[in-house]
Amino acid sequence: MENNFIYGKNPIYELLLKNAKRINKLYIQKNFSFDNRMKKIVELAKENKIVISQTSLNKFYEYFEERPNFQGVVASVSPVEYIDLEDFLAIKKDGFKKLVILDGVSDPYNFGSIIRTSVAAGFDGILISNHRSCPLNATVEKISSGAINHIPVIKTTSLSGSIDLLKKNDFWVIATKMDAKDNYYEIDYTDMNFAVVMGSEGKGISKTILNKADFTVKLESDFESLNVSNATAVILYEAKRQIKIKENTNLR
Repeated sequence: MENNFIYGKNPIYELLLKNAKRINKLYIQKNFSFDNRMKKIVELAKENKIVISQTSLNKFYEYFEERPNFQGVVASVSPVEYIDLEDFLAIKKDGFKKLVILDGVSDPYNFGSIIRTSVAAGFDGILISNHRSCPLNATVEKISSGAINHIPVIKTTSLSGSIDLLKKNDFWVIATKMDAKDNYYEIDYTDMNFAVVMGSEGKGISKTILNKADFTVKLESDFESLNVSNATAVILYEAKRQIKIKENTNLR
């Protein structure tokens, strides 16, 4: 666990200045006396829309085998660096780009499995929101079986705004919806940049994001709906299947 937390005012302050996107959440000790450095830490965290939680000193001790001098602040950090959407779009690639967007997926086991599937299916990136989403952490890293190091993860403060930017860059948006008209296999994934949007198991995709989708698709089932990691795998491998068939056909 300790590898995913840093503590102390100066290290956290420096990380906020240089690479704030690595910070998933900031924990401030309850009833801790604020000096100018701590005030600046909170100010920078708010500017970067980082979630801040008031936490007891005893809770800090649960994160560490040792009992270091926390100086009133601990930060949960990602094991790898997030990238900006603009940087992802600037990455050159032959052919079309494929992206997975997660709207409110909060379970680390699902997130880790989706990362692993995305890499195996040849997708180019995963986009998550700064809020209501599981951050990159030690559990996600473990479940991904190392795949976390083979795909860019993009973190945004506005999923809606990021989708607008994707559309301006010739991406088509495909969202899952239980009562959609089309089945997931009826979409042609082979001739466009596209992003597949998956929602949380509890609430699904928000109406705001659904309204931005160019296509909505469903996964028919004779039993009950698949969990989000399984549903993602079904769609991503259908896209991979279609693309592979077209590539083989073009080689003839």
